[in-house]
Amino acid sequence: MFTGIIEQLGTIQKIEKEGANIHFTVEAPFSSELKIDQSVAHNGCCLTVVKIEGNQYVVTAIQETLDKTNLGAWKVGSKVNLERCMLMNGRLDGHIVQGHVDTTATCIAIEDQDGSWKYTFRYQADMPTVEKGSVTVNGVSLTVVDSKENEFSVCIIPYTHEHTNFHTFELGTKVNLEFDIIGKYVAKLMSR
Repeated sequence: MFTGIIEQLGTIQKIEKEGANIHFTVEAPFSSELKIDQSVAHNGCCLTVVKIEGNQYVVTAIQETLDKTNLGAWKVGSKVNLERCMLMNGRLDGHIVQGHVDTTATCIAIEDQDGSWKYTFRYQADMPTVEKGSVTVNGVSLTVVDSKENEFSVCIIPYTHEHTNFHTFELGTKVNLEFDIIGKYVAKLMSR
């Protein structure tokens, strides 16, 4: 369980293919605090730590994960949003995030709003967003500003822009989406 509040940016140091799996070596300041078998969200995708060496650790993505996320587009040097799982005695500063990516989206507009930024994304899924509702973009808990069918916008404050990989986005950037879990249950019940 995560909150969508990004702790650090990691940098992809090495990418190794083994069969259909890919092992990613990630450099991050909190690497020495991790332990083997710990869950860490990478751009909102929950992956298990399998190896730790100094300020780097390794996670493995299987084909199912690569098919449903933007992990397959990572390159050496890619900046990745990182969040360790939440402590049950901590504050839920974002919203309930499972680390299970529902689909990907494409950035179709970036608007500089003189001190903040508005990003618009388009996706293909049977899940609506709701204005003023929650959505997770690359692991970041955000509030939906504009909501249309298969399209929504979010606004980013300077702190989020600087401390997440949003500052690397350009038109066409593919991002991971996780829709609000309560919204997913409501949509499923309404479809019956």
